[in-house]
Amino acid sequence: MSSPVQLALGDPARAGAALRAAATTPSLLEQAQTPAVITLVAGGVALLVVLVGGRLWRTARNGVTIVHEAGHALAAVLVGRRLQGIKLHSDTSGVTVSRGKPEGPGMAFTALAGYMAPSVLGLLFASLLGADLVGTVLVLIALLLLGVLVMVRNAYGVFTVVVSAVVLALVAFVAPVEVQAPFSYLVTWFLLFGGVRPVVELQVKRRRGQARDSDADQLGRLTAVPPVLWVLVFAVATISCLIAGGLWLLEPVAA
Repeated sequence: MSSPVQLALGDPARAGAALRAAATTPSLLEQAQTPAVITLVAGGVALLVVLVGGRLWRTARNGVTIVHEAGHALAAVLVGRRLQGIKLHSDTSGVTVSRGKPEGPGMAFTALAGYMAPSVLGLLFASLLGADLVGTVLVLIALLLLGVLVMVRNAYGVFTVVVSAVVLALVAFVAPVEVQAPFSYLVTWFLLFGGVRPVVELQVKRRRGQARDSDADQLGRLTAVPPVLWVLVFAVATISCLIAGGLWLLEPVAA
């Protein structure tokens, strides 16, 4: 039977057990910072932005365009072409100019790289996040933006890249550490989902006769493969990256 003191002050043994349980039970904030929660929320937000479209998608699509043109630029350098510059436009289109042979495998590889770049980069980021290398993802984004900024040749392009760089700087140097992982997951999911939608948009424009000089059409002229099959190649590549990257990112959820 409990003594009057125990009734007044509570059972010390039970109070100690309760305190120990509270100390070992994650708080709601800690639970929200687990990889499983972060990847699900970030993936849901990214998918919503891509599917809903509208002004939010058009604004966010500038990021996809930056990576798209960076893909063309990197491919051009890798095959020995001389990179002249990059232009980013307010309609979220872009163009990368390089000098070299106007035909051949090098030119074809350069044209091929654009639509695949966002998805391939998203896959790379997913592998890094799977290895818990959040900082590496932020560094690679910074290097990408710096490389594009050096080669941009129009005012809107400079503005877009600088704004993106400011957002990255705020996350990396001003925002608390707890924000960096969700930001990295959000960017990664957006690249994976956002890499697929432009391919769909490309084929819709082609059917309307509005994209006669698209990457797929250039590849059609450079090769014996019809442009529609190049669109199919883009689709298979981006969807494959989405599936593979998604499996990496969702691994904490299945664990």
